[in-house]
Amino acid sequence: MNKINKNIMAAALTAVTIFITGGCTKRADLYPQAPSKFTPDVTYTSPAAFKAALATLNVSVRFEYFGDSAPLLTESIFTDAAVEGTTDKTTPAQDLNARITPTANLNSDDYNKIGRYWSAWYQGIHDCNVILSRLDNIKWPSDADKNLVKATALFHRAYRYYRLVHEFGDVPLLLKEETAVNTGYFSTQRIVILKQMKTDLEFAVANLTDANAKGDISKGGAAHLLAKVDLALGLFDDAIAAANVAINGPYHLMTSRFGIVAGDASKNIIWDLHRPENKALGTNAEALYVVLDRETLDGATPNGSQVMRNCVPMWHNGTILTPGALKPGISDKVTEEFPLTLWYGRGIGRLRGTPYATKYIWTDNTDLRHAPGNWMNMTDLVYNSPAIKTSDPTWYGKHLEQYTDANVNQRFLNGAKDTIRAWFGWPHYKVFIGSGPIALDKWWSPPRGTNTDWYVFRLAETYLLRAEAYVWKGQTALAMDDINKVRARANAQLLTDPGKVNIGTILDERQRELYWEEPRKTELTRIAFIFAQTGIAAYNGKSYNIANFSTSNFFYDRIMEKNDFYKNPNVVTNSGNHYTISPYHVLWPVPQSEIDLNVNGHINQSKGYAGAETNIPPLDKIVP
Repeated sequence: MNKINKNIMAAALTAVTIFITGGCTKRADLYPQAPSKFTPDVTYTSPAAFKAALATLNVSVRFEYFGDSAPLLTESIFTDAAVEGTTDKTTPAQDLNARITPTANLNSDDYNKIGRYWSAWYQGIHDCNVILSRLDNIKWPSDADKNLVKATALFHRAYRYYRLVHEFGDVPLLLKEETAVNTGYFSTQRIVILKQMKTDLEFAVANLTDANAKGDISKGGAAHLLAKVDLALGLFDDAIAAANVAINGPYHLMTSRFGIVAGDASKNIIWDLHRPENKALGTNAEALYVVLDRETLDGATPNGSQVMRNCVPMWHNGTILTPGALKPGISDKVTEEFPLTLWYGRGIGRLRGTPYATKYIWTDNTDLRHAPGNWMNMTDLVYNSPAIKTSDPTWYGKHLEQYTDANVNQRFLNGAKDTIRAWFGWPHYKVFIGSGPIALDKWWSPPRGTNTDWYVFRLAETYLLRAEAYVWKGQTALAMDDINKVRARANAQLLTDPGKVNIGTILDERQRELYWEEPRKTELTRIAFIFAQTGIAAYNGKSYNIANFSTSNFFYDRIMEKNDFYKNPNVVTNSGNHYTISPYHVLWPVPQSEIDLNVNGHINQSKGYAGAETNIPPLDKIVP
């Protein structure tokens, strides 16, 4: 657990060339083209070549966390916890009823990244299948070496299918390499796909190791994903057993100070856990799967992570006004006396947390995840614009004030011209890319967030997965114990009444712990499917079923319960958009271009979208 492969990016770049030229179009989707001279027949001739190919699979997981309008933004806005905060354009995914259609722009920064997910997951599946189909073409030093490569590829394929079936539902199942154009795909039942992924992950858990290089998948990480698949199948005892593999392995929650700023008494374990330099440390026993992305490694994400750009409010450009004379109060220049963008990053508020996520779930003042210094509220900032030294001098250097004068137009509520985009709290400890007082960014000034390693799976989530399995089984006391392990590390008040523990409790704790880590739309949809598959009554008193899943589901009811933007028709952006969502958004639309190219088969459209009326029964078994 203490090694890092410093050549991982260089190897990955070589293998990317192999993959792209060896069977996929530039669209990186379901439809491969004829091979070139760089085909796997030529390049997959040694164990080292296979291991280089595996490195690309790690690289192609990290895409969703990084970049302007990172794909994880799209996952986040289909939830109870966030909406798209870009208010100066009409195109962002805010009025989902109007914007999210099969023929819409589904892959653009100022729209959404639904299509990017579809393409990226199927590109990865193709890459996995190339590896798996060619394992017997070379001589391996041992069966263990071969099985380790196979297990890694099976994990990655299962990860991508786990995401696909909870983003799009029934989708084509590809289990072998395709070397020629195929336009005859058919959708396969989600449950059939999940059962195959369970089998594959069981092999992965049996053959992976926890002595892996950081950046590679571990045995514990594969068991973590297996627990999710078991939950999705309604196999709650199996999910507990899978979670136990990680929990009882060489991992533990980090509860003592560690890493690059461990000696700084003003910080705490929550700050340490999320420092870029600490995520892949050998001493970090909580990390199950980390993707590596650093300025010093070949193949680092161009233009950096930009996590601060996505997640920090847009307080600059005259957005924040002084309470007295209503003068623009904040500057984003890094040379100011109070350089706010150096201290917190320059955000544009793409990810607008809901009051549920930023206020309502924080029910005690001891939780380090919401403590001063870790969590930022707008009133922690100061008016720093030199111009107000003369125009409104009373406020220079003073903390922002919650301005609510009823005589001022509503758009100036809280002293901000745009309270959707510019006035909300955020977890500074999660999104700040740096360890000292100054944000790091080799790409941008003011800083947006440079390259950084990122957690995919942590043991904290494993405890919450096991707790969820206990809730489904009605064993809420055991669930409470697991939740409290996560809360205790954060110094939060412990839960004491198992009678009040339910799926809502799990979702609340996931939001507190897993901001910009979990794909929350995926997990909400998975939970909604479980309610519909089992008929178990939800905490809201409702029961659900698969027959009318697209019109009545827990996903939608949870969002309308918690997300004040979607449930309030009076919320409107500066560009005139309202926030809307519907039950059928529990699944995303398959891009129409993918369906149109499939002239000799039938890819079903998700119910609720145009084209679903032509759906045919999906395959109910694996077709060779």
